[in-house]
Amino acid sequence: MTDANNHPAASILTLVRGRQAHLDALIGGLTKQTCLNIELVIASMQPQPPTVPATMPFPVRIIHVPGAKLPLAAARNAAASQARSERLIFLDVDCIPSPTLVESYVKQLNASGRCLLGEVRYLPGTLPQCKTDIPFSDLAAHAKPHPARPCLQGEGWFLEPEPRALWGLSFALTQLQYQASGGMDEDYLGYGGEETDFAEQLAATGVRLAWCGNAMALHQHHTMYSPPLDKFDDILSNAIRFHGKWGSWCMEYWLDYFVDYGLIKWSPDAASTKVIRQPTQAEIEACLQPPEVAFA
Repeated sequence: MTDANNHPAASILTLVRGRQAHLDALIGGLTKQTCLNIELVIASMQPQPPTVPATMPFPVRIIHVPGAKLPLAAARNAAASQARSERLIFLDVDCIPSPTLVESYVKQLNASGRCLLGEVRYLPGTLPQCKTDIPFSDLAAHAKPHPARPCLQGEGWFLEPEPRALWGLSFALTQLQYQASGGMDEDYLGYGGEETDFAEQLAATGVRLAWCGNAMALHQHHTMYSPPLDKFDDILSNAIRFHGKWGSWCMEYWLDYFVDYGLIKWSPDAASTKVIRQPTQAEIEACLQPPEVAFA
C-alpha cells in the first residue's frame, strides 16, 4: 500500500508521559502491521525522550511538548503538524494495534470520507500485556469489550450518528479534516474534555463519524480511579470551559459522581458549578480499582 506522492500511507500519532512499557507494546504491534508504509510520530510530554528500538521497519520521530499539566490537546496538534501523510491515525500509548488496524483505517478513510473510530477492547491488569512477544490473538482472547461501545463484525465502515461518540484512544481522519476543524483546543489542560470539544468542532465543519471494521486495538491496563477523584480539578475546569464554549456540559457522568460525593453543586441544566470542597486523600484512594477491573 503506497501513497502517490511517496508519502507514508498513514502517520501514526501517539502521546507519552511515563508509559515506556506501554509504548514498547504499541511499537511492537505497529511492527506487525499488514501495512508498514507508515511513520510513527511520538509527542513526548516528559523531560527525557522515550526510547525506541534502534532498528525499525518505518521512520520514528519524537517531538517534545512541554507543560506541567498534561498538554494533551497541544501534543495532538504538535504531532499532527509534523505528520508527513495525509491520513492521521491517533492511537493512545496504552493501545496495542491489531495487525490490520493501519490497513483498515487507510482503506476505509478512502472509502468513507468520515472520521473513523476503531473498536478498543480492554485487558485486565492480571495479564502481562506489556510484553511485546505475546501474539495479538492470545491477548485478544482475554480482552473485554466496552459495554457502551459496539462490537464490530467484519470489514467496512459503519455510520455513527452521535458526534460525541469520538474518543481519543483510537481514531483516524485526514489532515485536511483535522486542520479544517481548527485542531484541538489547547486551552484544555489535564484530563478530559478536549476530545469531546474536538468532536463538536468536527461536527461544525460537517465531518461525520463512522466505525471502522478490522481496526481493533487492545487497551493495556494501568492504574485507574473510579470515579476519578484524583483528576477532580482537571475535569471540573475542562467541563466549565466546554460549557462556556458550547452551552452544554461534557463529562456529565463524572460530574454526577462529584455531586454524589458532596464535592460540587451542579445539575445538567445549570449554567455553572459551585465547588463545595476538595476530595480527601482517603476518598481518592478508596476509588482505586483492583487489577482485575479492565475499565471503569
